[in-house]
Amino acid sequence: MTATFVPQLVMLGPVPLDFILFACVLLGIALFHHYTFQVAVSGLVVIALYKALVTGTAFGPGFAGVGAVFAHEWITLANLFCLLVGFALLSKHFEDSHVPAIIPRFLPDDWKGGFMLLVLVFVMSGFLDNIAAALIGGTVATAVYKGRVHIGYLAGIVAASNAGGAGSVVGDTTTTMMWIDGVNPLEVLDAYIAAAAALLVFGVIAARQQQAHAPIVKDAPEGIHVDWGRVGVVGFILVTAVTANVVANIWFPAAIDGFPVIGATVVAALLVTAPVRKPDWSLIPSSVKGTIFLLCLVSCAAMMPVDKLPPASWPSTLGLGFVSAVFDNIPLTALALRQGGYDWGILAFAVGFGGSMVWFGSSAGVALSNQFPEARSVGQWLRHGWHVALGYLVGFLVLLMILGWHPGPKRVKGQPVPLPPALQQLR
Repeated sequence: MTATFVPQLVMLGPVPLDFILFACVLLGIALFHHYTFQVAVSGLVVIALYKALVTGTAFGPGFAGVGAVFAHEWITLANLFCLLVGFALLSKHFEDSHVPAIIPRFLPDDWKGGFMLLVLVFVMSGFLDNIAAALIGGTVATAVYKGRVHIGYLAGIVAASNAGGAGSVVGDTTTTMMWIDGVNPLEVLDAYIAAAAALLVFGVIAARQQQAHAPIVKDAPEGIHVDWGRVGVVGFILVTAVTANVVANIWFPAAIDGFPVIGATVVAALLVTAPVRKPDWSLIPSSVKGTIFLLCLVSCAAMMPVDKLPPASWPSTLGLGFVSAVFDNIPLTALALRQGGYDWGILAFAVGFGGSMVWFGSSAGVALSNQFPEARSVGQWLRHGWHVALGYLVGFLVLLMILGWHPGPKRVKGQPVPLPPALQQLR
């Protein structure tokens, strides 16, 4: 469906009322962190009614226009739903395998152990989905710190998962979108320069925070036996998800636009492996609640009257990173691809990592908050996770100083950008 209708905006000074309403939702989440679900659902209802009864959406007037927004976004919403719920079950499989309990044997006994765990999350996220990497990191942290995980360290886990996915076209939804649109994966790879610099900043600070809060367990308990069946299940699900992502993008790119391939693959893999090791289905209600919260925010963002971004430049891209902390990075990336003229490595880092600065700014943060409800406080996240914003600024500037700003070509309307020759040969 093509967006052709022009919404009749109500302005409060220079700002559309739509953004005021969305800002109220975000403020409510920040102030009433024990009622984030209720605030997000209520906010979505209010914004949807306002769009239907007053302004319309880019897809048309009335309730039909609002319904068209959900029809347009259903692939994203379905993928997020399946991934958040599916990876919550996967992380429980991983916990019950007892692998997290033996990991202390391989980690240093001081703050460097916490830092090495963040590095592990960073590396995993490069070839896994960042949601899975964050949840696995949270599961291991629970074991090595006996459940006493500092909020600053939780912010570090989310930041590590988003940083690790920023330079990989299979590590984050935003980079996958760039790949589908024809951006060369080698251009996205530049983001790892910024991501590594950011990791050195926030990773050391977060690890020291955690060591002061609750020292790492020096030795794993005796008598622990690894459940290799569950390890196999975890490995099968992750390999299946990554394979489906790569295969769909190379050979069946149209399938990505028409069906939630990755999310459906994770759900199918969980069901196929259920006879081997049964998932803990009791986790679904809490996971669904946290997932609906994120989907409400994504839906609210999709209805905002954003049809263009500021001209592509490194200062505007730096700003997009901060915007992505409160505004879903998927529509931001879609707008940037439509507009063109960005340095894709810098943009990948900005929109991929920027969401780590607030707990609901990325799907990985929302997923981890389902494991650690105490993280659902914007005030506490900003107070203890300030090092994430510092890491973002340092990483961005390091990348800019080393490689400079090298914008890609402008998109020509109706003319898709071809995949790199190496990937074309794989088709």
